Amino acid sequence: MGKAATFVPGWPATARPAGAAGCPCDGPAKRRPIFTEVPLSACLSPDARKQGMESSSQPYASPLRASGVIARASATAMRPAHVALAISMIALGILGFIYGDVALVWQRIPIPLGPGQTLLAYACAAIELGTGVGLLVRRSARPAALVLLVFLLLWAALLKLPAVVLVPQMEATWLGFGEIAVMLAGGWVLYAAQAGNHATASASFITGPRGIRCARLLFALALPMIGLSHFFYGEQTAALVPAWLPSRLGWAYLTGACSIAASLGVLLAICPRLAATLQAVMLGVITVLVWCPAIVAAPSDRTSWTAMVISFAIASGAWLIADTYRGTPWLAMGRRGSTLPAR
Repeated sequence: MGKAATFVPGWPATARPAGAAGCPCDGPAKRRPIFTEVPLSACLSPDARKQGMESSSQPYASPLRASGVIARASATAMRPAHVALAISMIALGILGFIYGDVALVWQRIPIPLGPGQTLLAYACAAIELGTGVGLLVRRSARPAALVLLVFLLLWAALLKLPAVVLVPQMEATWLGFGEIAVMLAGGWVLYAAQAGNHATASASFITGPRGIRCARLLFALALPMIGLSHFFYGEQTAALVPAWLPSRLGWAYLTGACSIAASLGVLLAICPRLAATLQAVMLGVITVLVWCPAIVAAPSDRTSWTAMVISFAIASGAWLIADTYRGTPWLAMGRRGSTLPAR
Protein backbone atom coordinates (compact mmCIF):
# COMPACT_ATOMS: atom_id res chain seq x y z
CA MET A 1 0.00 0.00 0.00
CA GLY A 2 2.87 2.34 0.74
CA LYS A 3 4.00 2.10 -2.89
CA ALA A 4 0.59 2.54 -4.46
CA ALA A 5 1.86 5.48 -6.48
CA THR A 6 3.73 3.08 -8.72
CA PHE A 7 0.36 1.75 -9.86
CA VAL A 8 -0.55 5.06 -11.49
CA PRO A 9 1.18 5.25 -14.87
CA GLY A 10 -1.54 7.17 -16.61
CA TRP A 11 -1.26 9.79 -13.93
CA PRO A 12 -1.75 7.90 -11.84
CA ALA A 13 -5.37 6.36 -18.08
CA THR A 14 -26.39 5.28 -47.02
CA ALA A 15 -27.71 2.29 -46.19
CA ARG A 16 -30.21 0.40 -48.29
CA PRO A 17 -33.57 -0.21 -46.54
CA ALA A 18 -34.22 -3.82 -45.70
CA GLY A 19 -35.20 -5.79 -48.78
CA ALA A 20 -34.27 -3.06 -51.26
CA ALA A 21 -32.32 -4.01 -54.35
CA GLY A 22 -29.31 -2.39 -55.87
CA CYS A 23 -26.28 -0.65 -54.46
CA PRO A 24 -26.62 1.99 -51.73
CA CYS A 25 -24.75 4.36 -53.99
CA ASP A 26 -27.16 4.01 -56.98
CA GLY A 27 -28.67 7.43 -56.41
CA PRO A 28 -30.15 9.84 -53.89
CA ALA A 29 -33.58 8.25 -54.06
CA LYS A 30 -32.21 5.02 -52.68
CA ARG A 31 -30.12 6.48 -49.93
CA ARG A 32 -30.55 7.61 -46.37
CA PRO A 33 -27.83 8.70 -43.95
CA ILE A 34 -25.34 5.98 -43.21
CA PHE A 35 -24.35 5.23 -39.68
CA THR A 36 -21.70 2.75 -38.78
CA GLU A 37 -20.08 1.24 -35.80
CA VAL A 38 -16.80 0.35 -37.44
CA PRO A 39 -14.54 3.33 -36.93
CA LEU A 40 -11.20 2.15 -38.18
CA SER A 41 -12.09 2.12 -41.86
CA ALA A 42 -8.45 2.40 -42.71
CA CYS A 43 -7.71 -0.80 -40.85
CA LEU A 44 -10.19 -3.06 -42.64
CA SER A 45 -9.20 -5.73 -45.09
CA PRO A 46 -10.01 -5.58 -48.81
CA ASP A 47 -12.32 -8.57 -48.26
CA ALA A 48 -14.39 -6.51 -45.85
CA ARG A 49 -14.58 -3.75 -48.42
CA LYS A 50 -16.00 -6.07 -51.06
CA GLN A 51 -18.75 -7.22 -48.76
CA GLY A 52 -20.28 -3.74 -48.78
CA MET A 53 -22.75 -2.77 -46.11
CA GLU A 54 -24.97 -4.52 -43.66
CA SER A 55 -27.94 -3.26 -41.69
CA SER A 56 -30.04 -4.23 -38.71
CA SER A 57 -33.45 -3.13 -37.57
CA GLN A 58 -32.48 -0.43 -35.06
CA PRO A 59 -29.44 1.43 -33.89
CA TYR A 60 -28.60 1.07 -30.23
CA ALA A 61 -28.40 3.49 -27.36
CA SER A 62 -25.45 2.04 -25.50
CA PRO A 63 -22.78 -0.65 -25.85
CA LEU A 64 -25.26 -3.05 -24.25
CA ARG A 65 -27.84 -2.98 -27.04
CA ALA A 66 -28.04 -4.16 -30.66
CA SER A 67 -26.14 -2.44 -33.42
CA GLY A 68 -27.31 -0.14 -36.15
CA VAL A 69 -26.30 0.13 -39.79
CA ILE A 70 -22.69 -0.89 -40.40
CA ALA A 71 -20.39 0.14 -43.22
CA ARG A 72 -16.86 -0.98 -43.92
CA ALA A 73 -14.23 0.71 -46.04
CA SER A 74 -10.92 -0.24 -47.54
CA ALA A 75 -7.53 -0.43 -45.90
CA THR A 76 -6.05 2.57 -47.66
CA ALA A 77 -4.23 4.08 -44.68
CA MET A 78 -3.63 3.45 -41.01
CA ARG A 79 -5.37 5.59 -38.44
CA PRO A 80 -3.09 7.51 -36.04
CA ALA A 81 -4.47 5.60 -33.05
CA HIS A 82 -3.50 2.33 -34.75
CA VAL A 83 0.04 3.61 -35.23
CA ALA A 84 0.21 4.89 -31.66
CA LEU A 85 -0.63 1.50 -30.17
CA ALA A 86 1.90 -0.16 -32.48
CA ILE A 87 4.63 2.26 -31.39
CA SER A 88 3.84 1.70 -27.72
CA MET A 89 4.16 -2.07 -28.18
CA ILE A 90 7.46 -1.67 -30.02
CA ALA A 91 8.79 0.54 -27.23
CA LEU A 92 7.63 -1.93 -24.58
CA GLY A 93 9.35 -4.76 -26.41
CA ILE A 94 12.59 -2.80 -26.70
CA LEU A 95 12.55 -2.09 -22.95
CA GLY A 96 12.00 -5.80 -22.33
CA PHE A 97 15.08 -6.72 -24.33
CA ILE A 98 17.20 -3.97 -22.77
CA TYR A 99 16.43 -4.98 -19.18
CA GLY A 100 15.73 -8.67 -19.71
CA ASP A 101 12.66 -8.33 -17.53
CA VAL A 102 8.93 -7.71 -17.66
CA ALA A 103 7.38 -4.25 -17.31
CA LEU A 104 7.80 -3.90 -13.54
CA VAL A 105 4.54 -3.72 -11.54
CA TRP A 106 2.42 -3.51 -14.68
CA GLN A 107 3.57 -6.95 -15.83
CA ARG A 108 4.74 -8.53 -12.61
CA ILE A 109 4.83 -12.34 -12.58
CA PRO A 110 3.03 -13.39 -9.36
CA ILE A 111 4.86 -16.72 -9.06
CA PRO A 112 8.69 -16.91 -8.98
CA LEU A 113 9.87 -18.86 -12.01
CA GLY A 114 13.61 -18.78 -11.42
CA PRO A 115 15.63 -18.81 -14.66
CA GLY A 116 12.40 -19.36 -16.57
CA GLN A 117 11.27 -15.87 -15.64
CA THR A 118 13.98 -14.27 -17.75
CA LEU A 119 13.04 -16.51 -20.67
CA LEU A 120 9.39 -15.51 -20.23
CA ALA A 121 10.37 -11.84 -20.12
CA TYR A 122 12.22 -12.16 -23.43
CA ALA A 123 9.26 -14.03 -24.93
CA CYS A 124 6.91 -11.22 -23.88
CA ALA A 125 9.31 -8.64 -25.30
CA ALA A 126 9.47 -10.54 -28.59
CA ILE A 127 5.69 -10.66 -28.83
CA GLU A 128 5.37 -6.96 -28.04
CA LEU A 129 8.04 -5.95 -30.52
CA GLY A 130 6.81 -8.36 -33.20
CA THR A 131 3.16 -7.38 -32.96
CA GLY A 132 4.06 -3.69 -32.90
CA VAL A 133 6.06 -4.00 -36.10
CA GLY A 134 3.42 -6.27 -37.63
CA LEU A 135 0.70 -3.70 -37.03
CA LEU A 136 2.63 -1.22 -39.14
CA VAL A 137 2.78 -3.55 -42.16
CA ARG A 138 -0.53 -3.78 -43.99
CA ARG A 139 -0.22 -7.44 -44.99
CA SER A 140 0.57 -8.57 -41.46
CA ALA A 141 -1.71 -6.15 -39.62
CA ARG A 142 -4.58 -8.60 -39.13
CA PRO A 143 -2.57 -11.55 -37.73
CA ALA A 144 -0.51 -9.13 -35.64
CA ALA A 145 -3.70 -7.64 -34.22
CA LEU A 146 -4.95 -11.13 -33.34
CA VAL A 147 -1.71 -12.07 -31.59
CA LEU A 148 -1.73 -8.77 -29.70
CA LEU A 149 -5.35 -9.29 -28.65
CA VAL A 150 -4.56 -12.74 -27.25
CA PHE A 151 -1.41 -11.44 -25.56
CA LEU A 152 -3.25 -8.56 -23.87
CA LEU A 153 -6.07 -10.90 -22.84
CA LEU A 154 -3.60 -13.27 -21.18
CA TRP A 155 -1.81 -10.32 -19.58
CA ALA A 156 -5.05 -9.11 -18.00
CA ALA A 157 -6.41 -12.56 -17.11
CA LEU A 158 -3.24 -14.15 -15.73
CA LEU A 159 -1.31 -11.25 -14.24
CA LYS A 160 -3.99 -8.79 -13.10
CA LEU A 161 -7.31 -10.57 -12.58
CA PRO A 162 -6.03 -13.00 -9.89
CA ALA A 163 -5.02 -10.06 -7.68
CA VAL A 164 -8.53 -8.61 -8.01
CA VAL A 165 -10.05 -11.94 -7.01
CA LEU A 166 -7.68 -12.49 -4.08
CA VAL A 167 -7.59 -8.93 -2.72
CA PRO A 168 -10.75 -7.20 -3.98
CA GLN A 169 -10.71 -4.72 -1.11
CA MET A 170 -7.45 -3.17 -2.38
CA GLU A 171 -8.28 -0.62 -5.06
CA ALA A 172 -4.75 -0.83 -6.45
CA THR A 173 -5.52 -4.31 -7.76
CA TRP A 174 -8.54 -2.93 -9.63
CA LEU A 175 -6.39 -0.10 -10.95
CA GLY A 176 -3.81 -2.52 -12.31
CA PHE A 177 -6.51 -4.56 -14.03
CA GLY A 178 -8.29 -1.46 -15.36
CA GLU A 179 -5.15 -0.08 -16.98
CA ILE A 180 -4.48 -3.28 -18.91
CA ALA A 181 -8.20 -3.59 -19.71
CA VAL A 182 -8.09 -0.23 -21.52
CA MET A 183 -5.15 -1.47 -23.58
CA LEU A 184 -7.07 -4.71 -24.21
CA ALA A 185 -10.13 -2.75 -25.36
CA GLY A 186 -7.97 -0.86 -27.84
CA GLY A 187 -6.39 -4.05 -29.14
CA TRP A 188 -9.84 -5.61 -29.41
CA VAL A 189 -11.14 -2.73 -31.53
CA LEU A 190 -8.10 -3.00 -33.74
CA TYR A 191 -8.62 -6.70 -34.43
CA ALA A 192 -12.42 -6.40 -34.71
CA ALA A 193 -12.02 -3.78 -37.41
CA GLN A 194 -9.24 -5.70 -39.16
CA ALA A 195 -11.16 -8.97 -39.25
CA GLY A 196 -14.55 -7.52 -40.13
CA ASN A 197 -17.16 -10.27 -39.92
CA HIS A 198 -14.74 -13.07 -40.84
CA ALA A 199 -15.32 -15.25 -37.78
CA THR A 200 -17.11 -18.42 -36.84
CA ALA A 201 -20.52 -18.13 -35.25
CA SER A 202 -19.12 -19.08 -31.86
CA ALA A 203 -16.54 -16.27 -32.03
CA SER A 204 -18.61 -13.63 -33.80
CA PHE A 205 -18.61 -11.45 -30.68
CA ILE A 206 -14.87 -10.92 -31.11
CA THR A 207 -14.91 -9.37 -34.58
CA GLY A 208 -16.86 -6.83 -36.59
CA PRO A 209 -19.49 -4.61 -34.98
CA ARG A 210 -20.14 -7.01 -32.10
CA GLY A 211 -16.48 -6.99 -31.21
CA ILE A 212 -16.40 -3.21 -31.25
CA ARG A 213 -19.48 -3.03 -29.00
CA CYS A 214 -17.83 -5.42 -26.54
CA ALA A 215 -14.61 -3.42 -26.61
CA ARG A 216 -16.51 -0.22 -25.89
CA LEU A 217 -18.20 -1.90 -22.96
CA LEU A 218 -14.91 -3.18 -21.58
CA PHE A 219 -13.45 0.31 -21.88
CA ALA A 220 -16.41 1.85 -20.07
CA LEU A 221 -16.15 -0.67 -17.23
CA ALA A 222 -12.39 -0.22 -16.88
CA LEU A 223 -12.36 3.56 -16.52
CA PRO A 224 -13.88 3.72 -13.01
CA MET A 225 -11.16 1.35 -11.80
CA ILE A 226 -8.62 3.96 -12.86
CA GLY A 227 -10.66 6.96 -11.76
CA LEU A 228 -11.36 5.67 -8.25
CA SER A 229 -7.64 5.18 -7.61
CA HIS A 230 -7.24 8.96 -7.70
CA PHE A 231 -9.52 9.15 -4.66
CA PHE A 232 -8.21 6.10 -2.81
CA TYR A 233 -4.60 7.18 -3.37
CA GLY A 234 -5.07 10.92 -3.63
CA GLU A 235 -1.81 11.91 -1.98
CA GLN A 236 0.26 9.49 -4.05
CA THR A 237 -1.44 10.64 -7.24
CA ALA A 238 -1.02 14.31 -6.32
CA ALA A 239 2.70 13.70 -5.89
CA LEU A 240 2.86 12.90 -9.61
CA VAL A 241 1.24 16.21 -10.59
CA PRO A 242 3.80 18.75 -11.86
CA ALA A 243 4.84 21.06 -9.04
CA TRP A 244 4.10 24.18 -11.10
CA LEU A 245 0.38 23.35 -11.17
CA PRO A 246 -1.66 24.79 -8.28
CA SER A 247 -3.82 22.57 -6.06
CA ARG A 248 -2.14 19.30 -7.00
CA LEU A 249 -4.59 17.22 -4.96
CA GLY A 250 -7.47 18.96 -6.71
CA TRP A 251 -6.05 17.93 -10.09
CA ALA A 252 -5.76 14.35 -8.87
CA TYR A 253 -9.42 14.32 -7.84
CA LEU A 254 -10.55 16.13 -10.99
CA THR A 255 -8.88 13.69 -13.36
CA GLY A 256 -10.28 10.75 -11.40
CA ALA A 257 -13.78 12.21 -11.64
CA CYS A 258 -13.30 12.80 -15.37
CA SER A 259 -12.47 9.13 -15.93
CA ILE A 260 -15.65 8.09 -14.13
CA ALA A 261 -17.69 10.62 -16.11
CA ALA A 262 -16.20 9.35 -19.38
CA SER A 263 -17.21 5.83 -18.40
CA LEU A 264 -20.81 6.91 -17.91
CA GLY A 265 -20.79 8.82 -21.19
CA VAL A 266 -19.70 5.75 -23.15
CA LEU A 267 -21.86 3.28 -21.23
CA LEU A 268 -25.05 5.35 -21.46
CA ALA A 269 -24.34 6.86 -24.91
CA ILE A 270 -24.36 10.39 -23.52
CA CYS A 271 -22.05 12.29 -25.87
CA PRO A 272 -19.88 9.15 -26.09
CA ARG A 273 -17.56 10.51 -28.76
CA LEU A 274 -16.80 13.56 -26.66
CA ALA A 275 -16.41 11.46 -23.51
CA ALA A 276 -14.03 8.91 -25.05
CA THR A 277 -12.02 11.55 -26.89
CA LEU A 278 -11.56 13.74 -23.83
CA GLN A 279 -10.47 10.68 -21.85
CA ALA A 280 -7.87 9.82 -24.49
CA VAL A 281 -6.65 13.42 -24.62
CA MET A 282 -6.43 13.58 -20.83
CA LEU A 283 -4.37 10.39 -20.67
CA GLY A 284 -2.10 11.70 -23.40
CA VAL A 285 -1.58 15.02 -21.63
CA ILE A 286 -0.86 13.20 -18.37
CA THR A 287 1.74 11.07 -20.14
CA VAL A 288 3.51 14.18 -21.40
CA LEU A 289 3.24 16.27 -18.24
CA VAL A 290 4.14 13.54 -15.75
CA TRP A 291 6.55 11.12 -17.38
CA CYS A 292 8.42 13.19 -19.96
CA PRO A 293 9.85 15.54 -17.29
CA ALA A 294 10.70 12.50 -15.16
CA ILE A 295 12.73 11.04 -18.04
CA VAL A 296 14.47 14.36 -18.68
CA ALA A 297 15.40 14.55 -14.99
CA ALA A 298 16.66 10.95 -14.88
CA PRO A 299 17.30 9.63 -18.41
CA SER A 300 18.55 6.26 -17.17
CA ASP A 301 15.65 5.60 -14.80
CA ARG A 302 13.95 2.39 -15.89
CA THR A 303 10.76 3.07 -13.91
CA SER A 304 10.12 6.40 -15.65
CA TRP A 305 10.67 4.91 -19.11
CA THR A 306 8.42 1.94 -18.39
CA ALA A 307 5.72 4.12 -16.85
CA MET A 308 5.75 6.48 -19.83
CA VAL A 309 5.44 3.64 -22.35
CA ILE A 310 2.63 1.97 -20.39
CA SER A 311 0.87 5.32 -19.98
CA PHE A 312 1.19 5.95 -23.72
CA ALA A 313 -0.20 2.48 -24.45
CA ILE A 314 -3.19 3.13 -22.18
CA ALA A 315 -3.80 6.48 -23.89
CA SER A 316 -3.54 4.74 -27.27
CA GLY A 317 -6.14 2.18 -26.20
CA ALA A 318 -8.50 4.98 -25.21
CA TRP A 319 -7.77 6.73 -28.51
CA LEU A 320 -8.73 3.62 -30.46
CA ILE A 321 -12.04 3.46 -28.61
CA ALA A 322 -12.66 7.16 -29.26
CA ASP A 323 -11.96 6.53 -32.94
CA THR A 324 -14.88 4.10 -33.08
CA TYR A 325 -17.13 7.16 -32.80
CA ARG A 326 -15.40 9.00 -35.63
CA GLY A 327 -18.04 10.88 -37.63
CA THR A 328 -20.60 10.84 -34.83
CA PRO A 329 -21.75 14.33 -33.76
CA TRP A 330 -19.81 15.40 -30.69
CA LEU A 331 -22.94 16.06 -28.64
CA ALA A 332 -25.01 13.17 -30.00
CA MET A 333 -26.92 11.15 -27.43
CA GLY A 334 -28.84 7.89 -27.36
CA ARG A 335 -29.08 6.09 -30.69
CA ARG A 336 -27.26 8.76 -32.65
CA GLY A 337 -24.50 8.78 -30.09
CA SER A 338 -23.82 5.11 -30.64
CA THR A 339 -23.22 5.16 -34.37
CA LEU A 340 -21.35 7.23 -36.92
CA PRO A 341 -21.35 8.15 -40.60
CA ALA A 342 -19.51 5.83 -42.94
CA ARG A 343 -16.98 8.49 -43.90
